Amino acid sequence: MKPSVKPNLAAFQHDARLYLTLGIANWSIFVDHIPNNVVNLLTLRNFGFSGAADLFVFVVGYGVAIIHGRMALERGYVVAATRIFRRVWRLYAAYVVLFVIYIDTIAYVASQSMAPEIISDYNISGILEHPLRTLIQGLVLQEEPLNLDLLQLMIPLMAFFPFVLWGLLRSPNLTLAASVALYLAARWFGWNFHAYPDLEWTFNPLCWQMLMVLGGWFAVTGVSGRSLRKISWLRVAAGAYLVLAMAITLMRHSPALSAYLPEIVLNGISSSEKEYLAPYRVIHFLALAFIATHLVPPDHPWLQRKSLQMVTKCGEEWLAVFCIGVFLSFAGHLILITGANLVVMQIGVSLAGFAAMTAVAYYISWSKRQDEPAALRQRA
Repeated sequence: MKPSVKPNLAAFQHDARLYLTLGIANWSIFVDHIPNNVVNLLTLRNFGFSGAADLFVFVVGYGVAIIHGRMALERGYVVAATRIFRRVWRLYAAYVVLFVIYIDTIAYVASQSMAPEIISDYNISGILEHPLRTLIQGLVLQEEPLNLDLLQLMIPLMAFFPFVLWGLLRSPNLTLAASVALYLAARWFGWNFHAYPDLEWTFNPLCWQMLMVLGGWFAVTGVSGRSLRKISWLRVAAGAYLVLAMAITLMRHSPALSAYLPEIVLNGISSSEKEYLAPYRVIHFLALAFIATHLVPPDHPWLQRKSLQMVTKCGEEWLAVFCIGVFLSFAGHLILITGANLVVMQIGVSLAGFAAMTAVAYYISWSKRQDEPAALRQRA
């Protein structure tokens, strides 16, 4: 193990910003999954090149590297690797249960409601003609129902992470270089995972792995916003890039303003280009993370506010909250397309979804505490 890695991992303190970021990502993904919803105009993807998925993948990589890197220091790499594989199994089990219930619910609602078009909208048309084949393809991750693609992406990324962790603990820079090389090769040669019958994954794991490895690299090397802030020109460059990205994104939303954009910008840059994780998207996310860590240090008093604690709790229980958010986004979409799709209704649906996700997070957290010894519960 590289000598500098041990003190970096040992020195890490609890950082509420990680769970807050996961909570923000979960809330953003929920409202982004509800089309024609005024609330999703406030999410990250509308103000730059990156989005909630980038936050999600990076922070999970950072957190897994910290937790299991320290576990490798204390109990050995084999134990840490097996604990990661246990997480993979939980992710896969959650995906399978969600997939089966999700597509059955959509198929049933479509057959009983005034919105049969949701079958094709949610990319599950095969469930009507070939239900058994669709279920089997789903079990081997060859189906991509709408809104399940991010959870599907996390399964191969997490399954590969034990090998990434081994490399990060021994040679973090070389591991990152190998990850970047795979990313570039996948983009150059068009490598991607395939979905049935002749489609490709919405999030290409061979490209998105770089963002997760980047998170792990920052974790084990101890590179932080505090050390990078000493480079004044970097802060200026990051801020300028964020302003430029926001200007381009906002101008693209307006046909009148987009006419002023150069052709290469208009056709070559898109905030929705996520399959192969465009380089300008990665740079935007890194610039955003750099500025955010500069403005909100780990001991910032705002992190203790009750309003943010709700979001943080949704980050602590991110898997369950993500799963319930998928169902809630479908329910919200159904309410809006079958009823009066007014702005007040859109806001009400979004707020109700946030409340339900928060309630689930707090219940799961409370339920976990009940399984702990009494002494630990009292200390908490």
